[in-house]
Amino acid sequence: MEVGTSDSVRTKKKEVEVKKVKEDKSLREVTVKIELERIDTQEEVTVEALLDSSTIGLVMSSEFARKQGFKLKKINRPIYVRNVNSSFNKEDPIKHTVEINIYYQGHREKTEIDMIGEQK
Repeated sequence: MEVGTSDSVRTKKKEVEVKKVKEDKSLREVTVKIELERIDTQEEVTVEALLDSSTIGLVMSSEFARKQGFKLKKINRPIYVRNVNSSFNKEDPIKHTVEINIYYQGHREKTEIDMIGEQK
């Protein structure tokens, strides 16, 4: 009987650990709805943005930027992106930015966002 109780306790403990890992993972993926405004036309698009507390800048998919008609601005020197393990990312370096207004809960911020992904 004690072995059954011990196995039951171990099983429940593992279930709790798995649940905790799943909960922790969801806590690391925080998104917010924001509005992005094109500087040249003042047109807005509402998007769901991923917040990542370990990043050092803002990035946007170059494919998304093209589809939305954002005006790309070429930067002087490419920025090579490193992964969390310090290896270089397999994607092309950042070669363009987009100047944009970001609106969130009544706050407006004019900023530049780096383009990631294939940049034509």
